[in-house]
Amino acid sequence: MRNLANIVKSLEDETRLRIMALLLDADELCVCDFMAVLQLPQSTVSRHLSHLKNAGWLSDRRAGVWIHYSLARDLSPVHRTLVSTLRTILAANEVAGKDRERLSKLGRENCCA
Repeated sequence: MRNLANIVKSLEDETRLRIMALLLDADELCVCDFMAVLQLPQSTVSRHLSHLKNAGWLSDRRAGVWIHYSLARDLSPVHRTLVSTLRTILAANEVAGKDRERLSKLGRENCCA
């Protein structure tokens, strides 16, 4: 039960939901992509990404000084069920839609390209 509570709690923050919405549409994103789209400092973005990773949502890989994140490939059954629900809910969310639009306009000339 504690693990379930931690998974659900990890989604209780708007910034983390925005991050999840972006990753549901992208294979992988760099911290700098999140910073640009969410218009938040690196420390804030990294803290939220770390929280999601610790809850089992994300995988990461280092490329130079930047870390790239993606949805974990080995999600638990609980995670997979919630991903399906999140896809449905976040697809219709106005804030998530604006974030996706901002991401599409970034191009690859962002900081880590």
